Amino acid sequence: MANIKSALKRVEIAERNRLRNKSYKSAVKTLMKKCFAAVDGYAANPTPESMQEVQTRLASAYSKIDRAVKRGALHSNNGARKKSRLMKALKKAESSQAVAS
Repeated sequence: MANIKSALKRVEIAERNRLRNKSYKSAVKTLMKKCFAAVDGYAANPTPESMQEVQTRLASAYSKIDRAVKRGALHSNNGARKKSRLMKALKKAESSQAVAS
């Protein structure tokens, strides 16, 4: 453990920031899982209601990812990669519905 006053303060600040970042990262993971589940539901049963659900989940996930990047909890490339994976899953589900129709 640190003995110098400024080092003690840095330890406290680092812990506070770690917990804040953990909260953002956990929320992002949860919203991504919900979005992927909604996309799977849309792929299984393509209805306008399920597509509306996907759009809602996607918007909330994008918003939380952007906020986490802005706050510094995620690196910008990491946020971009997560958003890309969400959109890739949606496009895959949409293309499979177009082929099936």
